[in-house]
Amino acid sequence: MKTNKKIVSPEKEERMALSKSNYIAMLIGFGIILIGFVLMSGGGSPDPENVFTGEELFSFRRITLAPIIVLAGFTFVGYGIMKRSN
Repeated sequence: MKTNKKIVSPEKEERMALSKSNYIAMLIGFGIILIGFVLMSGGGSPDPENVFTGEELFSFRRITLAPIIVLAGFTFVGYGIMKRSN
């Protein structure tokens, strides 16, 4: 007579989709994005209705540097999401 033995498989370990290092990398990326947006801000005039100062508004920092920093932040967030956890 045959006996049916059930093979008990080890329970599947439930894991999070992202690890702690992924979340840390994403937070660093969000911080870099925030720094970029802070660098973009400003450029106000004390009398905006009558006086327009283009030098302050169209400076290297606001037109070139800040968008590059924001894009670097988004790239870092993408790296944080795609990073393979061990």
